[in-house]
Order: sequence, then C-alpha cells, then structure tokens
Amino acid sequence: MSAKSVFQEEKNPRGIPKAPFIANVEEYLGGPDGAVETPLKNFQDAIAKYRYMDANLTQRRKGLEDKIPDIRKTLHMVEFLQEQREGKNKNDDLEDDLSDEENSDNPKKPLTTTFELNDTLFAEAELEDTDTVYLWLGANVMLSYKLSEAASLLRSKLDLAEASLKATIEDLEFMREQLTVMEVNTARVYNWDVKRRRERRLAGEGNGTKGH
Repeated sequence: MSAKSVFQEEKNPRGIPKAPFIANVEEYLGGPDGAVETPLKNFQDAIAKYRYMDANLTQRRKGLEDKIPDIRKTLHMVEFLQEQREGKNKNDDLEDDLSDEENSDNPKKPLTTTFELNDTLFAEAELEDTDTVYLWLGANVMLSYKLSEAASLLRSKLDLAEASLKATIEDLEFMREQLTVMEVNTARVYNWDVKRRRERRLAGEGNGTKGH
C-alpha cells in the first residue's frame, strides 16, 4: 500500500484531498493477518503533509488578516478625498454667485490630517487640493492614480483579499477535519493491532496449558 493511496480521490474546491475513515480495520489491512507497519507509516506521512499545509494556510491567513485592514483604511481615505473634492467643486459653483465681500467672510480652510511615519510616530500635514494619489503596489513600486481609479483598484483588491481569506479559513477547517480523521485512523489501527497481539498471546498461553 503506497502513501499516495491513503488519500481519497475526493478533494475540496482548492484541491486538498479528503482523508478516508477506516471503518473496518481488518478489512482495510487485508485480513486478520494483515501487517500494520506500512499503513501506520503511511498514515504518519499523510498527517505530516496535512500539518505542513495547515502551517502554510495559517501563515497565509495571518498575512491576509494584516493586509485587509490596511487596504480598507486606504480605501476609506481615498473615498474621503473624493467626497472632499466633490464637495469643493459644488462649493466653487455656488461661490461664483456670491460677492467678493461674502467670500471674504468665509475663508477656505486647508485640510489637515496626520500620517504615519512608523508604528509609534505620526506627523501632521496639510493636504493640497488634488485629484491624484500614490499607491504602494508592493516590491517597492508606487504608482499615481486618479482618485476614482484608485478607489476602483482598492475595492477590487479588497474584494479579492476578503474572498481569499474566506477560502483560506474554509481550507483550514477542512484540513483540521482531515487531520482528526487520520489521527483517529492511526489510533484505530494501533489499538486493533494491540488487541490482536493480546488475543494471540492468550491463545498461545491456552494452548501451552492444554499441552501440559
């Protein structure tokens, strides 16, 4: 029996193989005299593969859970700038109908905000009126986008990241179910072998007693 045959043909949507549940250990081993060493080794190999995949998925989940809030925060900022700019354009249209004296009574105030320099240090800045923002794309790459383009890109990235996180969580749950099945299989085969050895030992002792 090869290690590959431990896994079933059935897989989850991302291709993770389903572990079989060994309902009848004797039948699975090929009879009452079936060897358990190779199946137990195959089970341990399968458990090791599941644990390796579990570790990778756990790391991926953590990365996505860190990434999604950053994307969402950036999107909110871009949307805020869009709202500010749209509001300013409307005000500009209204101000064309106002007198210079009225305008002087309501001077425009620059937009003041804080930005992060590092994890514990923030600085205050005044934002110029602009319809362009710069976004980090990774690998030390930054590109400029119009506000509408930036918002569209960030929404797309957020949707993809949230879908990926949902799939990753589903895969982790599925993986842990398969790990549990393989651990139960290992215990069942081991206990079956212990019981078989005990029965054979008792049968041998009984035969020895009869011989006397």
